[in-house]
Amino acid sequence: MTLVVQSPAKLNLFLHITGRREDGYHNLQTLFQFIDWHDTLSFDLLQQPDIQVDPPIPGIPPRQNLIYKAAILLKEHTGCPLGAHIQVAKRLPMGGGLGGGSSNAASTLVALNYLWQTGLSRAQLCQLGLHLGADVPIFVHGHAALAIGVGERFEDVLIPEPWYLIAAPNCHANTAELFQEKQLTRNSKVIRIRDFLDGGGHNDFEPVLRKRFPLIDQCLTLMNSEGEAKVTGSGACLFIECEDKADAAEKQLRLTSKMSDFGIGNQDVKWSIAKGCNQSPLYFGTLANQR
Repeated sequence: MTLVVQSPAKLNLFLHITGRREDGYHNLQTLFQFIDWHDTLSFDLLQQPDIQVDPPIPGIPPRQNLIYKAAILLKEHTGCPLGAHIQVAKRLPMGGGLGGGSSNAASTLVALNYLWQTGLSRAQLCQLGLHLGADVPIFVHGHAALAIGVGERFEDVLIPEPWYLIAAPNCHANTAELFQEKQLTRNSKVIRIRDFLDGGGHNDFEPVLRKRFPLIDQCLTLMNSEGEAKVTGSGACLFIECEDKADAAEKQLRLTSKMSDFGIGNQDVKWSIAKGCNQSPLYFGTLANQR
């Protein structure tokens, strides 16, 4: 049996760093929404216990791949004797703040829990996913949510599902390094969802990213000419909300025509258009009833 799932990206519609904990982690408040831009993962059941992931991701040792680590974690947690051959069609940029690796890990946990019939609930998979990374639980959870803590406690929200124009600047923002930045704001206020809908909220990483990466600064300035440009996660991807798909395409055309005026080359940024989704595309189709 082959199970094919969508492993979607997410956007942080705002991200406030509200404090620093004694263990060194930061407390956050953020609003997650999924988008229909996704990797595709295909799972084939194996009777032997092997975990095979193809193709390898360049620059990542096979056993450090979060897909492999998620499969092994589920096997060890449940004692499942089965294996899987996992094929990955990557579309999402790595290290862009879209959560691609965390999404792949979550999709693996949910898909193999179904294929292997290991019987864990979605809440149990969220707890398991936290061992793989702070963003893994929201992808398992599968619904747009206001998150607090290190990002693992959720309150589901129903918010508009607009189209977005997304820019992926050709630079890599290291999350761990950014969290150590002295100039990073760590005392932002907690807000209500109504405050966000009324125009409140920001991303505390934006000022640091602007200073560290001239290209991000240039792209944000460019995009602000067509709307309110925002950073997702710790960067480097940026987005603006659009009225519809046609509006997003028109904005992309206008922005690309102005790139040289802002010192941005054609190879410096890649553009994508995606629709916001309150329900994760992971749970479309076969996995729709997995609770």
